[in-house]
Amino acid sequence: MHNACMYTVNQAVQASPVLASMFERVAMSQTLFRLVLPQVPSSLHAQMAAGPVDEGVWCILITNPAVATKLRHLRPNLLAAVQAAGHPITDIRLKIRKPQ
Repeated sequence: MHNACMYTVNQAVQASPVLASMFERVAMSQTLFRLVLPQVPSSLHAQMAAGPVDEGVWCILITNPAVATKLRHLRPNLLAAVQAAGHPITDIRLKIRKPQ
């Protein structure tokens, strides 16, 4: 491959509004995840992952229904934590991810 044809990730993101938007949403999801972790028992951290943000709804990916049940009880606190930090999230959705 010729060096003149190679782009860095930053150059590709800057050149593409779609990629820029995607990277923004991924970064926001990671930020939200870091905000909620202190609200969740540490024993559940490994069973959770940051999911997509779409139109004010953030998704937390979880490993099983038992974790979903526990997080449903914590959801008001999680939502309050992200909103208190100034993020425009109106709801948090929990989704069980399929094993890979």
